[in-house]
Amino acid sequence: MKKISFLTGILTVALLIASNFGTSAENATIAEKFASVDTKLSAQEQTGTYNFDKAHSSIGFRVRHMGLVDVPGYFRDFTGTINYDGKDVAKSSVQFTAKMESVDTGVAPRDKHLRTADFFEVEKYPEMTFKSTKVEKKGKNWMVTGDLTMKGVTKQISMPITVAGFAQDQRGTKMGVTAETTINRRDFGVNYGSNLPSGVPVLSDDIKVVLNVEAAKAKAAQ
Repeated sequence: MKKISFLTGILTVALLIASNFGTSAENATIAEKFASVDTKLSAQEQTGTYNFDKAHSSIGFRVRHMGLVDVPGYFRDFTGTINYDGKDVAKSSVQFTAKMESVDTGVAPRDKHLRTADFFEVEKYPEMTFKSTKVEKKGKNWMVTGDLTMKGVTKQISMPITVAGFAQDQRGTKMGVTAETTINRRDFGVNYGSNLPSGVPVLSDDIKVVLNVEAAKAKAAQ
């Protein structure tokens, strides 16, 4: 039973993308926040390098436990950059790095287990990274394709990205980005787990990766 309780929090990734993540309800309002702000920024004003704001962003995941419910978790320590081209979004790029040691599912013993070789083996593989290789228009969204590296394995993944909008305050220009995709944990060597007598896996292979990112535009060098 103790091992089963540890399983509920595994993730695998992971833009895909805080020391104070906030609740899931707060994260869900990021897109609404930016969509409601009418900044009327020109394409040139939107263009620039944006750094992830950890205080208002989250890189999270959800895993199905015993075929019943999705259990959430986060990476608390991460950095990321969006190079955004307002005139031609296809020329944009994104990259981020998350510290695997910072995995947080809200249950300390489970998080300790996730850091072991059964899951992330954080001492040997301290970081998860993503670097985009292509951005293309897909319907109403943008599809970002890139290389995700975790536990020494690099796989190409794609995820639909929504640019939620732009806003300005006294400290500068901000942009909001949301994304959700699914990856298979076994593709990255995370194979720990068993099945219930019914045959249902205690821990699903598919992991939902969820990103809510607020990023601040870097100021031009003087």
